[in-house]
Amino acid sequence: MLGDSLSNINTGKIILMMVSLAVNTVLPLPPHSVVGELLSVAGGGVGAVLEAVSQPTCSLILLTDGTTSPSTILKVESVVRGSPWGVGCFKVEVDGKDGNVTQAIFSRFLRQARQVRLKSRCVRVVVVCHDPVFLATFAEWSVKGRLLVWATKLLVVTSLPLPQLHALLSSHWTFSMMNTILLNLEDTPPNLRDRVSVYTHLPYTPEGAKVVRVASWTPRRGFVVREGRSLFPPKFSNFYGAEVNVTALPYPPYWDELEGPDGIKQYSGTDYFLLKSIADSLNFTINVVPTTSWAEVSQRVEERVSFMATVFHAMLPERLERYDYSWVYEYASLDFSMAQPGIKPQWQSLYYPLTDLVWAAVLLALLLTPLVLLLIIRVGEWRDGGDRVATGTVVQDVTGMLLGQNLPRRLPTVISSRVLVASWLMFALIFGSAYRGNLTAFLTLPKYPPRAETIQELVSTAHRITMPPYGAEFKNFFSKSDSQLFKRLGQLMHIVPSVNVGQQQAVERKQAHLDSGRYQQLKISKRFIGADGTPKLYLGRESIIPGQGAWPIPHDAPFGPVLDRCLMAAIEAGLYERWNDDLLRQAQMESRRRYKQQETEKETESDSSLRSLTITHLQGPFILFLLGLGLAGVSSIVELLTV
Repeated sequence: MLGDSLSNINTGKIILMMVSLAVNTVLPLPPHSVVGELLSVAGGGVGAVLEAVSQPTCSLILLTDGTTSPSTILKVESVVRGSPWGVGCFKVEVDGKDGNVTQAIFSRFLRQARQVRLKSRCVRVVVVCHDPVFLATFAEWSVKGRLLVWATKLLVVTSLPLPQLHALLSSHWTFSMMNTILLNLEDTPPNLRDRVSVYTHLPYTPEGAKVVRVASWTPRRGFVVREGRSLFPPKFSNFYGAEVNVTALPYPPYWDELEGPDGIKQYSGTDYFLLKSIADSLNFTINVVPTTSWAEVSQRVEERVSFMATVFHAMLPERLERYDYSWVYEYASLDFSMAQPGIKPQWQSLYYPLTDLVWAAVLLALLLTPLVLLLIIRVGEWRDGGDRVATGTVVQDVTGMLLGQNLPRRLPTVISSRVLVASWLMFALIFGSAYRGNLTAFLTLPKYPPRAETIQELVSTAHRITMPPYGAEFKNFFSKSDSQLFKRLGQLMHIVPSVNVGQQQAVERKQAHLDSGRYQQLKISKRFIGADGTPKLYLGRESIIPGQGAWPIPHDAPFGPVLDRCLMAAIEAGLYERWNDDLLRQAQMESRRRYKQQETEKETESDSSLRSLTITHLQGPFILFLLGLGLAGVSSIVELLTV
């Protein structure tokens, strides 16, 4: 029957659904005559309220505790007319002495009622009960079963003494924070004129939290809203300076804590500035609840001790089972940092300034020029006679001119040879200047080995990947992935106490560290800058998870819509990016100032700012020199042996 009713709700038909969830028990009732009289009045009051808040797409969920017949309420035409998309009736009879049975019955009811809410565009919930224990149980389990959101209006119909009513409304999240009103049937003689009084709990007023009467209803006067009140008043548009609990841990540039001169903590960071702007808009005071770990930060949100965790969290499916998220305001990229690859001594440093094609062209020119010059010399010798010039001498002279040696005087003086030598000298001058200039640049800025930039390269290069304690969720998430790449990533992941430890290990060992890109960039700027001002770590080009980030808030938080509007206003105004740019600029200026101070302390009479070349840069020339030295030695030995 439940499935049929849910499908009919979507067609816009009026459906009466009756579900009975019962255990053999009987709750104590007020005198029968009193109950009958009160319920006859309650039906009209409920109908008047539903008509006042009626919408064309609203459905109704009606819950009774078995001591009240739903027909007493539903016989009032205005009740059904105020719920054009359907009415679902649930009768729950529980034995308050048996906790396990109570849990099972309420779990089943909430599961079915929540399906009605999820399949309806608009839902009103009416609970009719005179037992405060039942109402307290409903309040507890409606939170666990996620029955209500702020858009769901809850009407509680009961008959309680005012002190008990105040205590009930003030002590439960469902009644105090959610969009709830209570219709109290006041059957004492002084209240016969206003037989139904409507109360609600306002958690934030200039006088503090209090229960107020917002309206009344009688058969004769009808429904009357008190002056200055509304039937379902907004509860979170103004906190009137009240404290709002939040949880956060230092996570620059998003959240940072500093000890003030008077011992009071001072906060900064983009997320703190965002929270401060929201606090100014909604008029509340920020109270940071002390926590010791990221797990405790989110746990306080789950327990509703904290309204929100005000440092952005990546949105993972597993986390949605424990809490909801605010409006997405941040690109939550999970990036990896690794140590810059070191420069290995390479003799090829002499070869790098020119491309392969240029070297081939130079070699070809060096082969052709001696041949042409030798041909010119041989023609002159045949025509004019004279001493014969050795072939080796011509090759040596041409090579010497290329290397910048003096012009040999033994070359012929004919015009053809002079033209050839002049062309060769011009080529040698241009080539030598270009090579020396580019060689200087390559020696000063040597070629670095390739570094890991993608996830594939990270997994194949890093021996170990670290992450702070909250990374246990990511490790579990990656390990369950269908991708072999992410499974391997999860296997390589290890948890370390902090980002400082992880990045320090990344510098000292062949491993990587995972964390937010902005957070790691700030840490690198502050702690991992070399003596020459270059960073010891770099961030990979490809993000591990290019996901979304938001603040964790309790499931179905009633203040969520107000919070989201404030977040959206601050982000769309460009304030968040401006705060981030200012903080990064400040960190960079501080890093440069510290670097300049260190350089000033190291300065001597010589210009210590010039960068000295090391054996890593000049290994090639030394190898070439040693090779020439060895060849010269071998040649001398051969000459001695042949004498």
